[in-house]
Amino acid sequence: MRRFTTRDLTFAAVVAAMYAGLTLGLTYTLPILPQYQGVQLRVAEALTVLPFLFPAATPGLVIGCFLANLLGSPMAADWVLGPLATLLACLWTQRMPNRFLATLPPVICNVVIVGAELALFLPMDGMGFWMSYAVNALTVGLGEVIACCVLGSLLLAALPRIPYLNRFIPSERVQLAGRPA
Repeated sequence: MRRFTTRDLTFAAVVAAMYAGLTLGLTYTLPILPQYQGVQLRVAEALTVLPFLFPAATPGLVIGCFLANLLGSPMAADWVLGPLATLLACLWTQRMPNRFLATLPPVICNVVIVGAELALFLPMDGMGFWMSYAVNALTVGLGEVIACCVLGSLLLAALPRIPYLNRFIPSERVQLAGRPA
């Protein structure tokens, strides 16, 4: 296991600021693009594919998610469960064999964890837990698919093509991303 360097710490801090800034910024500037509650499309979730190329992004994403939820969500459970979903997704994303599969862990983790959280703490009128869970999992999942599978895939395709960034991406990851080292 490689050491966490000052460069890694700086990278994680920048990623945390980008995640929190995108989430909170879009919440207040584009209220039509929901970031919290049942139906949500967090553009910042596209960043959750970064651990596939940059393992040092994981702590930044978890802290960024925590800060965004702490400052933007009225639910205390979201302060814990959102970062937990992000942590699990990041750790799983790091282990994916290719960039196409790397977009799936954030979708799955958020569908399962955030969908259940919303069903428990914001139940829909007249629906039991499982029906509320199904609706919340579907709406959260759709937002995650747009953010991770569409925007995240574009990010994973573009980043290895930037020569400056290639020195920070482990060579085996550059190859798995679809570009020869």
